[in-house]
Amino acid sequence: MKHLGFASIPAVQQYLQYAESKKLDTHKLIIEAGIDPQVLANANGRIVGTQFQALIRRLIETTDDQLLGLHTSQFVQPGSYSVLGYITMSCGTIGEAMDKIQPYERLVGDMGTTSFKDLGCSILQSWHCIYDDEVVRPQMIDNVLASWTNFARWLANQNASPEKVLFTKSSPNEEGLAAYKKFFNCEVEFNAETNGIVLDKELLSISLRQPDNLLLQTLESHANEQISHLNKHAETFADRVRSLIRNQLNLGSARKELVAAELHMTERTLQRKLASEATSYQNLLNSVRLELASDLLKNSEIGIQDIAYNLGFSDGRSFHRSFKSWTGFTPGQFREQA
Repeated sequence: MKHLGFASIPAVQQYLQYAESKKLDTHKLIIEAGIDPQVLANANGRIVGTQFQALIRRLIETTDDQLLGLHTSQFVQPGSYSVLGYITMSCGTIGEAMDKIQPYERLVGDMGTTSFKDLGCSILQSWHCIYDDEVVRPQMIDNVLASWTNFARWLANQNASPEKVLFTKSSPNEEGLAAYKKFFNCEVEFNAETNGIVLDKELLSISLRQPDNLLLQTLESHANEQISHLNKHAETFADRVRSLIRNQLNLGSARKELVAAELHMTERTLQRKLASEATSYQNLLNSVRLELASDLLKNSEIGIQDIAYNLGFSDGRSFHRSFKSWTGFTPGQFREQA
């Protein structure tokens, strides 16, 4: 499976707020996507991209909302972009805020990258999505372009519109096309060569609502430290441990001492390095067990007792208790609902 990097918890919360507005069972959606609910409590945390993609896929399937990307963009706020959102808030103009996107967008997640192209009197701001699910990808692109637009309007405290919005996907039906034009309030082109927004350069000089140069410098210093940390740990230590746990479980157990031995370190060093990434061996073990258990209960006919043994539990009762504490459902109830 293609590695999709990571997504920040604030980026995930934007979609969960949409789900809550639809009165959906967000806990169930989170579990079905293989996400540990406890991870979402840490605003500085991240989930793996495959989990984020799975969550959006479940949202699309549950709501059957063909305009989910546009609708989820209504829940964008400064915090949705992690520290980048607060950096842009502290800038003096739209143009200055746009200059901060490329250096710091990895703090939001690895879902895609932004590029700019000078068109003379205009500028093209494109977004290149790395997600590969053909159902999720177009909705995520919609969300990003629409969220940019909503957030820029809020920053500038005016309902400004782009010159044109571009999508590589095919045009929707007449009703859908009208919704896009109403939202962006400009020409919308489909079957384009890129996904992006064309802006008149005059918009770049629009003043923002609360510039603060001193705060901006402080936030950028903090953001640079975070970027430096990400660059040093493109694959985090926790990712390596998670992968080893999965391999160990395939052999029938996942004992901490065996994982530590594979990493050529003591158990104490293992725990210390995981603590530095705001997690623990038990959290990772629970996360992998939950992900595998959810998949086996939904997509196989393997007995619950056998699933328990496959995941390294001493007996079915231990698995039953753990699974219910993670999800609120017994394994049998979860399988029945799935």
